[in-house]
Amino acid sequence: MAWLFDPRHLVTLEAVVRLGSFAAAAEELGYTQSAVSQQVAELERRVGARVVVRRPVRATEAGQVLLDTQAAISMSMARAATELAALADGTGGEVRLGAFISAAASVVPPALARLRATHPAVHITLRELEQHETHALLFRGEIDLAITFDYEHAPAPVPAGLAQEHLADDPIMVALPVSHPLAGADSITSADLPSDAWISTAVDVRDLAGSPVGSERGSGHRLDFDGMDFRTALNLVAAGLGVALLPRLLLLDAPPTVVVLPLRHPTLVRRLHTCRLDTRGVTASIRQLEAYLRETVAEL
Repeated sequence: MAWLFDPRHLVTLEAVVRLGSFAAAAEELGYTQSAVSQQVAELERRVGARVVVRRPVRATEAGQVLLDTQAAISMSMARAATELAALADGTGGEVRLGAFISAAASVVPPALARLRATHPAVHITLRELEQHETHALLFRGEIDLAITFDYEHAPAPVPAGLAQEHLADDPIMVALPVSHPLAGADSITSADLPSDAWISTAVDVRDLAGSPVGSERGSGHRLDFDGMDFRTALNLVAAGLGVALLPRLLLLDAPPTVVVLPLRHPTLVRRLHTCRLDTRGVTASIRQLEAYLRETVAEL
């Protein structure tokens, strides 16, 4: 069926469905909205079926077949580019790293500084990402390496075509205001604090037996934080608005108004990984950055 459609139209279809908007796809691709609509219409004409439902924007069954094809094409092209780059000596080129916010703020800077020192000709790009974006960006060849995470109690499967290596365990800690009655304790259990004392954060406690954070939102004086930036939650704790579950990496430079204690029961561990395309060859600069990330985590 490859002769039925222009592969460039698949790129347009993927952008439309991923962004949920013809206008957003046009802006990302540098087209007019009319051009995007025409490409999708031409794709539907050639395939002989609708590929997109307009409101809300989502792929039809035929569209999903084409999206799967586009994903395979993108992954093959990205893999080829990576393997061709690996044939060079690795002293130049670029390294595009994606990382979630707390890793980008803690682990990444020292590792990139070391890479800059040993590979001064390499152009470095750092992109802060939300976890759900990472795998798709690797498959599309928009980043070369990513730092990802999952939880010990809820491991995430690695999609076929990607190679993942464990980087470190990052225990989840309890952050309390320094004035809190339990600030002098050695550790905290889930029974030590009432449910309305907690500030909700993005830490995943789903399916965790004995979770210290209750499921009801808006109960009592509890503060529900609707956001992904752990540093904001840390500042809420520092202001005395409650206690929160936060990863230890973020708490290495906690303000003096915050006390950090281990959570004794249940224990909660976030696992950090490096992730990239599973290819036969990888550039020397990417392999070196992976090594520097491991060294930095060990030192922290």
